[in-house]
Amino acid sequence: MREYILKTESTLTFYVNGRKVVDNNVDPEWTLLYYLRNKLRLCGTKLGCSEGGCGACTVMVSRYDRVKGKVIHLAINACLAPVASMHGLAVTTVEGIGSTKTHLHPVQKRIAEAHGSQCGFCTPGIVMSMYTLLRNLPKPKMKDMEIAFQGNLCRCTGYRPIIEGFRSFTEDWEQSQAMYNNHLNNGISNGNGCAKGDQCCKNKFNGVTANGGCTEDQAVLFSKTEYTPYDPSQEPIFPPELRMNSSFDSQFLVIKGKRATWYRPTKLEDLLYLKSEYPHARIIVGNTEVGVEMKFKNMIYPVLIQPNQILELTSVATCSSGLRIGAAVTLNDMQQALRNDIESQPEHKTRIFVAIVNMLHWFAGKQIRNVGAVGGNIMTSSPISDLNPIFNAAGCQLELHSKENGIRYVTMDHTFFTGYRRTVVKPDEVLVSITIPYTKEDQYFYAYKQAKRRDDDIAIVNMASNVEFNPGTNTIKDISLAFGGMAPTTVLAMKTKNKLIGKQWDEKTLEEAYSSLIEDLPLNPSAPGGMIRYRRSLTLSLFFKAYLAILNQFEQRKVPVVQKLPQQYQSASSGFHSKIPKSSQYFQVVPADQKDTDLVGRPIVHKSAFKQATGEAVYCDDMPHFENELYLALVLSTRAHAEILSIDASQALAMEGVHAFFSAKDLQEPPFRNCHGIIHDDEVFAEGKVTSQGQVIGAVVAVDQITAQRASKLVKVEYKDLEPVIITIEDAIKKKSFFFNSPKEIYQGDIEAAFRSANHVLDGEARMSGQEHFYLETHCTIAVPKGEDDEMELFCSTQNPSETQRVTAEILGIKSNRVVCRVKRMGGGFGGKESRMLVLSVPVAVAAYKLNRPVRCMLDRDEDMMVSGTRHPFLGKYKVGITKEGKIIACDIEIYCNAGHTLDLSGAVTERAMFHFENAYYIPNARVRGYICKTNLPSNTAFRGFGGPQGMFFGENMIREIASYLNKDPLEISSINLYKEGDKTHYNQPLEYCTLQRCWDKCLKTADYFNRKKQVEEFNRQNRWKKRGMSVVPTKFGISYTLLMLNQAGALVLIYDDGSVLISHGGTEMGQGLHTKMIQVASRALDISADFIHIAETSTDKVPNTSATAASCGSDLNGMAVLDACETLRKRLEPFKAANPKGKWADWVKTAYCERVSLSATGFYKTPGIGYDISKNEGKPFKYFTYGAACSEVEIDCLTGDHQVLRTDIVMDLGDSLNPAIDVGQIEGGFMQGYGLFTLEEMVYSPTGTIYARGPGVYKIPGFADIPTEFNVSLLKGAPNKHAVYSSKAVGEPPLFLASSVFFAIKEAITDARAERGLKGTFKLDAPATAARIRMACEDEITDKFPEPDPSTFTPWNVVP
Repeated sequence: MREYILKTESTLTFYVNGRKVVDNNVDPEWTLLYYLRNKLRLCGTKLGCSEGGCGACTVMVSRYDRVKGKVIHLAINACLAPVASMHGLAVTTVEGIGSTKTHLHPVQKRIAEAHGSQCGFCTPGIVMSMYTLLRNLPKPKMKDMEIAFQGNLCRCTGYRPIIEGFRSFTEDWEQSQAMYNNHLNNGISNGNGCAKGDQCCKNKFNGVTANGGCTEDQAVLFSKTEYTPYDPSQEPIFPPELRMNSSFDSQFLVIKGKRATWYRPTKLEDLLYLKSEYPHARIIVGNTEVGVEMKFKNMIYPVLIQPNQILELTSVATCSSGLRIGAAVTLNDMQQALRNDIESQPEHKTRIFVAIVNMLHWFAGKQIRNVGAVGGNIMTSSPISDLNPIFNAAGCQLELHSKENGIRYVTMDHTFFTGYRRTVVKPDEVLVSITIPYTKEDQYFYAYKQAKRRDDDIAIVNMASNVEFNPGTNTIKDISLAFGGMAPTTVLAMKTKNKLIGKQWDEKTLEEAYSSLIEDLPLNPSAPGGMIRYRRSLTLSLFFKAYLAILNQFEQRKVPVVQKLPQQYQSASSGFHSKIPKSSQYFQVVPADQKDTDLVGRPIVHKSAFKQATGEAVYCDDMPHFENELYLALVLSTRAHAEILSIDASQALAMEGVHAFFSAKDLQEPPFRNCHGIIHDDEVFAEGKVTSQGQVIGAVVAVDQITAQRASKLVKVEYKDLEPVIITIEDAIKKKSFFFNSPKEIYQGDIEAAFRSANHVLDGEARMSGQEHFYLETHCTIAVPKGEDDEMELFCSTQNPSETQRVTAEILGIKSNRVVCRVKRMGGGFGGKESRMLVLSVPVAVAAYKLNRPVRCMLDRDEDMMVSGTRHPFLGKYKVGITKEGKIIACDIEIYCNAGHTLDLSGAVTERAMFHFENAYYIPNARVRGYICKTNLPSNTAFRGFGGPQGMFFGENMIREIASYLNKDPLEISSINLYKEGDKTHYNQPLEYCTLQRCWDKCLKTADYFNRKKQVEEFNRQNRWKKRGMSVVPTKFGISYTLLMLNQAGALVLIYDDGSVLISHGGTEMGQGLHTKMIQVASRALDISADFIHIAETSTDKVPNTSATAASCGSDLNGMAVLDACETLRKRLEPFKAANPKGKWADWVKTAYCERVSLSATGFYKTPGIGYDISKNEGKPFKYFTYGAACSEVEIDCLTGDHQVLRTDIVMDLGDSLNPAIDVGQIEGGFMQGYGLFTLEEMVYSPTGTIYARGPGVYKIPGFADIPTEFNVSLLKGAPNKHAVYSSKAVGEPPLFLASSVFFAIKEAITDARAERGLKGTFKLDAPATAARIRMACEDEITDKFPEPDPSTFTPWNVVP
């Protein structure tokens, strides 16, 4: 090795939260996140996905730019950033900006006070994204905020309160607030201008107010008026050593690990030498690709080279032909350089630059763009790259260097990509720069992308169009069309290019281009990625957009053309862009005479919000490691149905640091047991055969996570495939693969007679896919043996601690009183941690018991998605009898539920769907049969709504089908069928205190439905390729467990002699604010300040035999139990209060203690008056119902299938809300989760049961930019509920189905698009209404060119379960 290579530095030096870290024992394969959490024990930064797709791990990295002479702050994903890349940099985590023990940073304070933190697991990452934005831009605009949060996800809040809290930092808000304070007429309320703020007449009615500015009585969800302008001068200083000393920048860093060596050369000649020595070395800038490969593909790269300090690769320069950009320039810096040139150059020269800047807005998230390099994007050669089609179509020039062969220039033309992720670049060559050319006056450049989600998503298909015309004409001089997503490489359409040169830019050429593009871009029906017809249609649709955009340019430049762009086509060439959100929240104000200490009905902040915002809130994996602790990794099945021939763990056991391997043979009866579940069909470890991919076969236990996970990949399992492999509901029906007791049936009335009397009888079918829970905190368990009497303590992220306790005891062959399960909080649950936590917690407990040592495991996101199941996919087939007016008089429906390979909770889920199939509509004669399909998928499980939304979806589809058949507005059909007071359901429960009509009427009024409906119709008349739709949907959700014994709860309330109160109850906190509400209940019941009251955790040694926190019953059941205990204690204290009426709470408590009065009490509650017998169809399954209605308006792009939610209005009856802020948050969060269910989120499975959707890269939940542009929520006033604690109502699940209003609004828009083509009548639209389904439903001359292939001629890449 050359002499100067030996002059290296091997000690990593960087700063974390102002403290210097010097470490000469670093593994190059460690990420920054691993180092922060495991070496520095800074656990505020969370692991959510390991692929840079959720933002939970966001931190700020700062460096001193010696050229610009200033500090640069970047938000980055710590889960991807190698810790070795931090040399000479300063890292700031959420712990470094504020603390509840010292002071809160304004960002932390405002997100908490705005109710923007529910489960809190995403909160530190969101806080750090906002903090970084403020460090770079102390007075941001709303657009800056939108961009800052592109890489952050939240599953709980619905995003609105986060935006509202941080809106107070924006320049616009500070200006308007200053004017408001100076009594000038320019106040605001959530984006709506009014000088009176919340006193605006629009915001007040009958004592109910909307959120926003300040009111005299402070009746708002949170007040922003107290906030002073953000002061950047108060921020910590950048470490002076890094500012003053440039030595870190010039050091050749070499860090050697066991499997890899990290090089950071500072000169190009050093880099070329390394590449000649190690031609297969990976060059890393942001690690956004290599990091994912190492984590999920188990790739090992012995040599890693970081070129960030090499001038030639990091500089940007202008040349005569264009802009030369170094290959290591980050996407963010490239975007800024292009913007600078756009501002300084004539418009016609920078059209490619504009296309790149526009595309970069949709490229990944801000955290990725901050570190990902342009060269990495090219060399990764992804066939769905957002930039490579642009570079291809533009003919960009690449500069390549090698030690042996010097400099070579290569054009990115049709020969550049030679195969899947392969290029003409040789192994020893280094990409040094790319030159992006200027454009000419008669040259037009457009680039388009269509993805599942607009923000932070990979493309389904993208296109770049580069067209040059003969000067002043519409004659094509040259044309280059490049496409991604249509082949293993980016493709240039060469046949189309040759065919179109010399042609006129007109409709005839358009048709010729279509024909030629079909030849250029074939796609096999079995091609990876699926969506074949959609992708092929997109190629023509995107070209058509470019065609229209250029025609529009011709008109503006007055180029003489034959064809003029029709007015109805004007909007077609552009896509959707986010708008500044507006919102309002209306709720009941507490009476003026209510005591200040009585918190019931007040919008108080979630009790953990401030700790969550500072990173101090402790989640399961944040707990300090126990002495002698080991780590467990699961070995999962890779076959859907197979006999296990052998399991060989010898290689894994031979690894240094591996302690044990466990499988079914280690749980032989007695004393152990290897099964659990309602019918004992869930195995701890698969024995003999597997019936699903992702089924647990065994577990490796080792000294740490890295060792355990690597060892688990070395366990060899031999299989013999078995038939059949049943994946879909249709497969199950064909094979008659059902669980026992199928079908279940509910029968009411005389359906045969009703059908005979009906004016019309319609048949229909509807389908809903499943939904991944995507709680930000994956399953996690720590099992700690206590060393005697078989005692064990489980710290578990579970909604069901008692079930965890019971099953653990059963599996280990011990009594439940030896096992304690504790739950502090969860980072989200949504039903996914009600029963499936046993898949992880039991193996961890088994390992801890066998080894007599603490054992921990937190699943990676891909593992979690493989093993834990989803919401159940459903298929409904129905026949409905109606009158000529559209009133439903009979319905016969068969409901099929895809349960997966074990029963789990599928029986109860199917029953819930059967109870709710009619949604909110009275059907006097009904028969509903439910089939539980047994398939070879991971066992599907509880998910918010528990089968209810699937059943309701069928009812709403019936309404739309009736409306279509009778040619009436769906609103009219809904209105005449709505339940009324006293009506009986098909399960014979009469409706009492039914507020459905009130919610419906109020929703129509607040949404201004009829006026806006006319505006929608006018918009649709004026636009051919963009259409709008409106829809109103009601909901009626039954509250109670349908299994009677679960409707009970307990509580333990302890009063200490200083007056402080400790409450334990059976419910678990997963972000829904249950503990906060219980404190509010106790504050009223005991008539004391909440400052006295604390809830520490949920634990089975405090309250036994608890039901899962589920079915929306958490507050109802536990609230009544807490109330019961508090009333007992209050009665005990009454004599002391009477004896000393002027005393205080602490005085009465102290006296009672001295008088030897018990200051502890248990509380208990069981829901009275319920119980249902499905075999007789009699009884009362639900204590009461939660009602609501929603109106949504959407706009769709008929050419791509993209859509945007313009406005949503929701009215919910929540009785007398215990906490309006939490309840509004539940409504908004539930709505957005439902929005994902009905539009975006799609689980993808292969025909053999492989789960393709294993993380945020493929599976898309809604992001910040997906919330309705205007989002209004109202809580119905004057509707107390006598059946629940303090007249409140359950809220967790009921709002979710209201998001179907978006789905049906989309369907209305599609109906209008089809009508323009002469297509009338019903059409099938399954949920979710993805871009692919929307586009293909908007049938036109483009989609007609791609007929459905014969299913018998190919095997599809994916199937719908």
